[in-house]
Parts: sequence; structure tokens; C-alpha cells
Amino acid sequence: MPNTDLRNANKAKQDEFYTSLTDIEKELRFYKKFFKNKTVYCNCDDPRVSSFFHYFSEQFENLKLKKLITTCYKNKNLDLFSKNDSERAIYLEYNGDKNGNSVPDLEEIGINELKGDGDFRSEECIELLKKADIVVTNPPFSLFIPYVQQLLKYKKKFLIIGRLTAFSYKDIFPLLKNNLMWVGPSIHSGDREFGVPKNYELRSKSQRIDENGNRFISVSGVRWFTNINYKEKIDDIVLYKKYNKTDYPKYENYNAINVNKTKEIPKDYAGHMGVPITFFDKYNPKQFEIIGLGIAGLGLEMGVKPYKKEHKKYRKEVQKRAAVDGDLYFAKENGEIEVPFSRIIIRNKKLTK
Repeated sequence: MPNTDLRNANKAKQDEFYTSLTDIEKELRFYKKFFKNKTVYCNCDDPRVSSFFHYFSEQFENLKLKKLITTCYKNKNLDLFSKNDSERAIYLEYNGDKNGNSVPDLEEIGINELKGDGDFRSEECIELLKKADIVVTNPPFSLFIPYVQQLLKYKKKFLIIGRLTAFSYKDIFPLLKNNLMWVGPSIHSGDREFGVPKNYELRSKSQRIDENGNRFISVSGVRWFTNINYKEKIDDIVLYKKYNKTDYPKYENYNAINVNKTKEIPKDYAGHMGVPITFFDKYNPKQFEIIGLGIAGLGLEMGVKPYKKEHKKYRKEVQKRAAVDGDLYFAKENGEIEVPFSRIIIRNKKLTK
């Protein structure tokens, strides 16, 4: 069934994270000129109370939008955190202020009932997608891959939120590598706070309940993903360290050096280097070439050699998961090996061997 994954995600309440208006405002300020005469589609939260709908409806005239369309999944009630128990959903259309008060009044918003449940993959939601110029929303994290694939299939511009782990997905990494998608400018570190359902179990001090009983959690490793060129594109990374064998050990199973931090990329090394996936936050395709992804399975696709038999009993995983063939690793003098966190293999295009 096409909705199985989405139903499971909602049942588990792990994907029901709602973006704050503050985070939306911080990112959207980089793209204001792009929205002129565009139809915007937000298709992953309840349109009547979502921060995405609030932002675009209230900024409709300032952005000079053509139309705003929003849909939600299995919800007809005025409740951002519904039980998703309605077999039919609604979509809203807003064409701008009509009475001159610069406020999106209810009578100016077209409320339409969908025939189905509002799944972004349904035929009627795809028809709405076809009418749009750009999609802006926070899709379910568990459905990030099919969501992005759909946007690319219909050749849509987009600005969406996803997890840092998406950098290493085999279906997403090639898009970043080939400059078909990149990271937005407003989030490069730190946790982001999201609203969650009132029955969401809070397990740490970083999660809170406000005076109205609304619950919020902090989610680490969140990024904006987009294929829209913004004004403040990333400049060259300023490199200051020089290469030495001690600080930059070579991998045992691939001809590249290990770099633990993007800012520590040596300025004088022309060969292959393994850098953290957060490198994408500062990646400039004019400065660096991305060779591949050095993690389990995918590393084998670019020539990473399997573990040697004598090394398998000396593993010292830095990662929580067990290291397997396809992971990059380097040998230590005492015979142990270390497996760093996921690495992107890059080369400095401005240096020659």
C-alpha cells in the first residue's frame, strides 16, 4: 500500500515534527526575490495552523506571490496535531488580500475538500504539485528519499527540511555531489526546536512544555535542503593548516588521508581526503571535487578495499554501529584499527598533484 510508511511514521509519532516560524523566517530571507509571481505549495502540515502557511499568507504581498496552496495528511479538524483519522483531507488556496487590510482573512481563503487522505504521493496531490513553481515544507523524515525523488521527477524548485544523515543516503548523496541540491544558509550547527503532539513522551531536559500545554523537542543535525540559488552562496573555505603525516593518517584500505574537521583541511594536499559529512555546509564546487562516499557498502563502489583478515579482530569502532566492509579505516601502531564517522572523499581542485 502506498501509505504504509506514512501511517507507520504517524503511528510512532516520530515524524510529527513541526517547524517554528522563527526558523522559517531565518531561512526564507535569503530567497525573497525568487518568489515573485510564483505559486508556492506546502504539502506536509495542516495548512490552517502551520507556520509555513502563516508565513506565506502573511508575506504574500511582500513576496509578490501568485498563489499559495497547502495540503495536509488525513485531517479535516483545526488541530495541528490531529490523530490523522479522517479518510479525507483538505487543501487551501490563497490568492492574496482582497479587502485591503493586509491580513489573510478566512473569507479570502479557499477551503477545498480532497477526495483522498492528502498523502503527497496521491494523484490529486500530484496534480496540485504540477501547478506549483516551488515547494516549501518539512516532509516526514522517514519519507525524505521518496519525497525528494518526487520533486525531481516533476522538476520542481524546493526548500525543505531534512536530517543531516540524509547526506549519506545513497539516493541523496549523488544529488549533493553533482550540485543538483545543496544546503541552505541559515542552519549549520546546533539543535532546532520542533513542536510535537501533546501525547509525545518527553524524555530529556531539552524538551519542554509551554504555558499552553504545547510540547517541544530539540532535534540535532537538521538542515535546509534546496535547489534554489541564494544570494549569499558559499565562498572558498579558508585553509590554514599544512599537511603532515601525524595529524593526517592515511586509510589502510583507500589512498586518502583522514581529516577530522572541515576547517582542518590541509591547504597543500592535492590528493584524496576523507572529511566529515558536515563538509557540505561549506562546500564550494569551484574549490573542491567530491569523489565519493566512504561508508559501509557505498565505499566499495569507489574502490575501498575490504578489511584484511589480520585487522578484523582489532577493530575499535568510533561509530556506534559495527564497522563492515566498505568503511574507511586506518591502522594504528599497536595493531588496532580505527573507523571514523562517515567520510566524504574530496579533492582540492585548485591544487595539482
